[in-house]
Amino acid sequence: MPVVVTGSIATDHLMTFPGKFTEQFVEGQMENVSLSFLVDDLVQHRGGAGANMAYGLGLLGLAPVLVGAVGSDFADYDAWLKRHGVDTASVHWSELKHTARFVCTTDAVNNQIASFYSGAMSEACSIELAPVADRVGGLDLVVVGPNDPTAMVRHTRECRDRGYAFVADPSQQLAWADGEMIRDLVDGADLLFTNEYEAALLLQKTGWSDGEVLDRVGTWITTRAADGVLVRQAGAEPIEVIAVPETKPVEPTGGGDALRAGFIAGRVWGLGLERATQLGSAVATEAVEVIGTQEYELRREPFLERFAAAFGPGAADEVAAHLPG
Repeated sequence: MPVVVTGSIATDHLMTFPGKFTEQFVEGQMENVSLSFLVDDLVQHRGGAGANMAYGLGLLGLAPVLVGAVGSDFADYDAWLKRHGVDTASVHWSELKHTARFVCTTDAVNNQIASFYSGAMSEACSIELAPVADRVGGLDLVVVGPNDPTAMVRHTRECRDRGYAFVADPSQQLAWADGEMIRDLVDGADLLFTNEYEAALLLQKTGWSDGEVLDRVGTWITTRAADGVLVRQAGAEPIEVIAVPETKPVEPTGGGDALRAGFIAGRVWGLGLERATQLGSAVATEAVEVIGTQEYELRREPFLERFAAAFGPGAADEVAAHLPG
């Protein structure tokens, strides 16, 4: 049975302004701003947390099922995901709205002016998981990634009601969600993913202690940037895994989604917690060394050589038994 990934599907439109935004502001006229910037370039990237995770799982040979909402402008993106092993037959196509998009202009000193259009993502709340399970013959694991908030709550509750094992990955939605919603998204999860800041925010808003979170989830994975990954389970010693050293870090965006894909693939393959975390760390490093969240590749031999250098030849042999060519 396949892994189902629910979450946002979006495109990023990134532009660069060669000057400084602040040089265009007129003192005393900030209440009547009307500005236009002539940019040097425009780069479009495929993105969205759900699609990013599905892409990584596809590279690892898991044929994930992507569940989300898109607009009529999704055709090229759809073809891209299919070419990389993602089942998109359960993606909902809106008849009225465009695919969600992030539009951002960065100036010469890294100031940014950005907008996010949720678009078709708001229709993800209409998607039911049971028909997806019927189509693919059951669900092994459901990832509830950052998405339309109502959709996240619906998918989480359906997983609990129908007995589907699920991954809680609220990510950036923790910033505005209240404690009641966060508790609803986390309680009963087989896996919980956060970064360090999100972990602190989760504890603050829910009022739970670390131990109370661990009593409610199977495994809590916390990413710590250059300090690697911390994996905890109730009643067990924590596992710490290093971040695979980067040779040419370019863009950190998408690294967390790639790590999740690697970890989940490792667990589906039957690898232990430590080995699966190492795989996630290695995939994340591949992702951050290119521009774009779905531009990295996993070339088998170079990947295994790098994995062996970081974690030893025995660990690499375990991964090699499952890694596609």
